[in-house]
Amino acid sequence: MRVPSFDRFRRMSTALGIFVLGMVAGAAVYNGLFAAKFDALVERLHETEEKLGEYELEIRKLTNYRNQHGIIKSVVLHIETGRGPDGSPKPLDTVTETRLKQQLRRDLSAFLGRSVYDIDSEARLARLLLDGKVYKGLKNTDYVVEIRTVLVADGTMTVWVTARPRLPG
Repeated sequence: MRVPSFDRFRRMSTALGIFVLGMVAGAAVYNGLFAAKFDALVERLHETEEKLGEYELEIRKLTNYRNQHGIIKSVVLHIETGRGPDGSPKPLDTVTETRLKQQLRRDLSAFLGRSVYDIDSEARLARLLLDGKVYKGLKNTDYVVEIRTVLVADGTMTVWVTARPRLPG
């Protein structure tokens, strides 16, 4: 019995090799697209959880203070990022910004239920306590927070802060 020559199967093995190579390349491209969509979904989930937490907290506060006027019922935070060497803002990623807002909201919750008319001395105290405060452990980076502006209107205290990464040393 003779073994058939391999020349008869050369085209079929080449086609099979190209087909397998195409499957591997297609799987790599599909995995990359899937990972990118999954990252976008996780980021959107963090944003949605942050908004949900804010809304639940606001609902609780509004039910507590619904019949009282002239008091701070909610705290709204706006985080601005530090500037890079070229003067352009360096944006924070969503997870870091969410965690910074949670920690700042926890620190500023002492103002809830306070009179709007007596906020002057307490705002100075908040500026002294929180200005230059370091928040640790956010994505392996520490952030220095500086209060820029505090505005109280209609029972809402709006605070603008600047967060920049802390330089080592």
